[in-house]
Amino acid sequence: MRNITITIDVEEDCPPMLSSTRGMEEGLPKLLDLFKEEGIRATFFVTGTMAERYPNLICRIPEDGHELGCHGYTHARFDQMTEEEARFALKQAGKTLRKFEKKLVSFRAPNLQFPKSYLKLLEKEGFLYDSSLAMYKPPFFKDKSESRIVRIPATITSSFLRLPPEFFLPLIKLSKAPVIFVHPWELVDMSNMPIRLDCKFNTGEKALKNLKVLIRTLKAENYLFLTLQERATLEKYKESWDSFELY
Repeated sequence: MRNITITIDVEEDCPPMLSSTRGMEEGLPKLLDLFKEEGIRATFFVTGTMAERYPNLICRIPEDGHELGCHGYTHARFDQMTEEEARFALKQAGKTLRKFEKKLVSFRAPNLQFPKSYLKLLEKEGFLYDSSLAMYKPPFFKDKSESRIVRIPATITSSFLRLPPEFFLPLIKLSKAPVIFVHPWELVDMSNMPIRLDCKFNTGEKALKNLKVLIRTLKAENYLFLTLQERATLEKYKESWDSFELY
């Protein structure tokens, strides 16, 4: 049976171009309500600062049965940090987010940029799974690191999901187990904001409608909706099975 993992990067509105938080106040509740209505679970990668500013909203994530993951403390890029700065950011983020969910094991770096040499920092902070790579951008996903971190890449960029469904649905179905991501701010009309065109086109109700079409189409085709933790567990099981030999 095919599966899909929906992930949400919970942050300010289209950082670093904006610092507003309409996505938190307007978009995140819409996402949580939609997932509850459809009876599916997702993984929410949350920055520590958004968790501190909106604790009541973040509480809803584990309460509704979703996985709470880490998106750093701020939305600062880890590939522009020293190792010591990265260590401090991960520790600070983990301390904040574990107030909401003790079993915090999944991580995604802002901008899907995380130096391979920093995977050891994730291990030390208790993370098991990482989704900081993308199938659609360099270095692509051909990573076979010696780290114990299981790496699950994102399949397509979030702006692609704001194109008409006849464009994005066939591509998603090409993957047996796609990992998609959206942002709460994409469910807010950003058309008049001073941001790049790819960030603001078809935001608001059109983005919400597209997400509904995606979920209902794949539900009708019996896809399983897995959290990143569940997906990574399957990956580890598959690796163990593939290496098993009968004598």
